[in-house]
Amino acid sequence: MSSWKSMNCSHTRRRWLTSVSCAMATQPFVRANPVSLPQPRSVIYIFLSGGLAQQDSFDPKPEAADDIRGEFEPIATQTPGLQVCEHMPLLAARSNLWSVVRSLTHPYNEHSQGHAVMMSGRTPMPVGFNPSLPKPTDHPSIAALMGALLPEPKGLPSAVVLPEKLVHRTGRVIPGQFGGVMGSQRDPWMLSASRFNAKSYGAWPEYEFHHARGKESSDDLTFRTPGLDLPEGLSTSHFGDRLELLSQIEKRDRTLQRLEETERFSRSRERAISMLGDGRLSRLFDIHSADESELRRYGKNTFGWSLMLSRRLVESGVGFVQVNLGNNETWDTHGNAFPNLKNYLLPPMDRAVSALLDDLSMSGRLSSTLVVMAGEFGRTPKISSLPSHYAEPGRDHWGAVQSVMLAGCGFEDGRIIGSTDSQGGHPKAERQTPESLAATMYSALGLPPHTQWHDLQDRPIPLYNADPISGVA
Repeated sequence: MSSWKSMNCSHTRRRWLTSVSCAMATQPFVRANPVSLPQPRSVIYIFLSGGLAQQDSFDPKPEAADDIRGEFEPIATQTPGLQVCEHMPLLAARSNLWSVVRSLTHPYNEHSQGHAVMMSGRTPMPVGFNPSLPKPTDHPSIAALMGALLPEPKGLPSAVVLPEKLVHRTGRVIPGQFGGVMGSQRDPWMLSASRFNAKSYGAWPEYEFHHARGKESSDDLTFRTPGLDLPEGLSTSHFGDRLELLSQIEKRDRTLQRLEETERFSRSRERAISMLGDGRLSRLFDIHSADESELRRYGKNTFGWSLMLSRRLVESGVGFVQVNLGNNETWDTHGNAFPNLKNYLLPPMDRAVSALLDDLSMSGRLSSTLVVMAGEFGRTPKISSLPSHYAEPGRDHWGAVQSVMLAGCGFEDGRIIGSTDSQGGHPKAERQTPESLAATMYSALGLPPHTQWHDLQDRPIPLYNADPISGVA
């Protein structure tokens, strides 16, 4: 692929194979009993780290006071009675493909807590939760659970997180993304396609910005998907010889290694080997060689590339894909909220999500693919200012309510599910929770209500902790 460099062939084959195995995935060996499903189903979970303001997106309040309604005007959609923000015109024109839940709530206003509950589908904090550090006592993420429970397609994991794990600009890895009490061997498969830059936000390079400084441009940002061709000069027969030698070395060293570490590496190596040289998989990940018109429809930026790849993955049989649209809590609009949403955040999201829904609908896959878009929380009803940080006002953290978009699997009909009070601050009807949202994903995937998963002590734990949102098919 033109977007990344092949590994130097002078590496020892052992080092080369190890680096391929570890760099391409963090999904290790798992002892799991995948559920047998009657037909292929998929979920794409679009996660807006930082928290999207419900009043400035899917739940406008045009009749509220100015310090609540905000600067944006509502626009009509294809669905009678449903209005959205004026800076989401493409989604407005496709409201027949999606529904909105306006009443999802949880009690947390802190980023790490919000991430943990929305990525695990569990509202209570785990024992010993540390907002600054993932711990083995954390609840497993939905991605980790689906990686263990869903059947694996040929050559690919059953659950993928892309384009990167969520990391704060300080270097703090956000807890709640991993295997938790299931063990690190069940951490989800993280693609790591995007090179994270702690100084930047947004859908770079087209929409790179800084919350306080506005538009920015960095030279060292890269979006690289796995290259699956064998290094130049290494034939298939030679590759087999090296694998046999590696196997002999590993047999000699195995008694010196912990069993878990050996199994973990073996599983990653097995998947890497199965993917190398597979022309189908090589083409799947090579998004930069996509047709120019397709690249323009999605947007030539991290949001567009990530959602295009998510579509390709579900088309290839991957059951669960989490797409993090923006690292460094990109959607955390405490200040300069309206220019940043208008100029850098809503346009690339609107374009990329609309292109995804169009393609899933045209291919007939939308009926069997649930698309979910949410963040860790919403934003405060009242606009506030932080003059020492930002020139213009914004909204603060607000776990009491957020809007969630659902498309496909019964939600492609423009429904409004739930409502909020006149200020958009609290649920008024059809209150939903992280548990009901997670249950909706599980139900869409065809997982039975009695499904269980197992922790490190092999204790069976029910997957469902609430009923799904009404209407999932």
